[in-house]
Parts: sequence; C-alpha cells; structure tokens
Amino acid sequence: MRQIVLDTETTGLDPVQGHRIVELACVELENRALTGRHLHLYFNPDRDSDPEALAVHGLTTEFLSGHPRFEETAQQLVDYVKDAEVIIHNAAFDCKFLNAELTRIGLPRFDELCGKVTDSLLYAREIHPGKRNNLDALCERYGISNAHRTLHGALLDSELLADVWLAMTRGQDALIMDFNEEEGGRAGGVHVEAVDVSVLKVITASADELQAHVSYLEALDETAGKPCVWRVVDAEAQVAVAASTEVAGG
Repeated sequence: MRQIVLDTETTGLDPVQGHRIVELACVELENRALTGRHLHLYFNPDRDSDPEALAVHGLTTEFLSGHPRFEETAQQLVDYVKDAEVIIHNAAFDCKFLNAELTRIGLPRFDELCGKVTDSLLYAREIHPGKRNNLDALCERYGISNAHRTLHGALLDSELLADVWLAMTRGQDALIMDFNEEEGGRAGGVHVEAVDVSVLKVITASADELQAHVSYLEALDETAGKPCVWRVVDAEAQVAVAASTEVAGG
C-alpha cells in the first residue's frame, strides 16, 4: 500500500484572492514504512506573500523568484501521487490551493489525480475529541520531537506528519498472511515446514518488558477509544479460569 504525506506553504489564505502555492513537499510510505523517496518543490508565485504568511514560512519573494513556476514542474507532482492515498493535515485548505493551481493550467482536480485523499486532522478529531489537534499538539501527544521546527516548512511538516500518522494509526495494523491455494498450502509462495516446538528456547519477559507491554496496550486503548483485542482476550481468559476454579472447588 503506497501512501503519500503532503504539505504546502502558500502566499496567503485564499486562492480566490490570487494567492499561490510557494512550496510543496511529499513524503512516501510503502506498507507503513518511510521509503526515503520524497518530492520537494519551491515555486515562483509571481507575487509577494502576505506578511502573516511570510512570518509562518519565511520564504521571501527574492528567494522564490529563482525557482520555476508551478506549471513548469506540475507533471512531477502528477506522476508522484498517481494512484496513491494522499494524507494531508487540514486537507480542505491544501486541496483548494492545489485545485486552483491545477485548474489554472488545464489539469484535473487533485483528488482525480491520486487514489484517495485522507484528512489526518479530521481523523485526529475523531480519536481525540475536544483536544487540540494541530501538528505541534499531536507531536507532543505522541512523543515526536519537533524542537527543530522554528518555521513552518513543507518538507519538515510532512515528515513530522508522517511520524504522527503512523503513531495515530498503529492500532490499525493487521497481521495478514496471504495463502495462495494454487501454491498447495504455501504462505505467500513460501513453503512452511513443520517445527518441533520442544527444541525451541523459551525466553521469559522481564519485569521492565512486561511493564512496557502494558504501557503499549494502554496507548493502543487510547488511540482506538476502546480496549484492544489483547485485553479483551485476556479478560475472557481470566473469567474462564475463575469459573473453572469455582467448579473444581465446588
């Protein structure tokens, strides 16, 4: 599964008022792992940034004037996001700018170019209702260091968001083995031999490892908003043991 975490910086708040994208960055995830293949572009917007926007990203008109215009490198973006799920924090904002830029040069809307657009801000609000869910707050909540973030930069913000997204959605991970019947009972085409478990070494978890496991399960519970499957199974097992003990003692 290919996912792209995307962020933009702009000259202002509204493309209807002529504001433009000045920076775009994409970070790639493949099967929930960072690949190191990213896309990072600066654009000459042919205008100044609003003072408020300039204070956020620090990209001056002089600096941006030495970079290509959006239409000159748009195909790189089109090729990069093709068929991928694109994850954006407050997607409505970035998409309105992307759509304005793409429409201006005769290309389809952004959501028609990629496989899917997912708003990580809406997802964060669902699992953390009533809490602050901007990128800084989520970094703090999930223990992701953003101490080096003095200005908003599209590449740094997309890298931080990728880490936040993986932390927020870790409860969605599933261990799935793809069995192909045509391979005669092989898992993923690899033959699995019988194992003599009597020769396997048993390693018992230490007290610190057990506590770390409990802390991890508690984090999963908070993320999912309900007890994770391991806690449910453990609780059911304890009930079953208690019931059998009562029967034996009775």
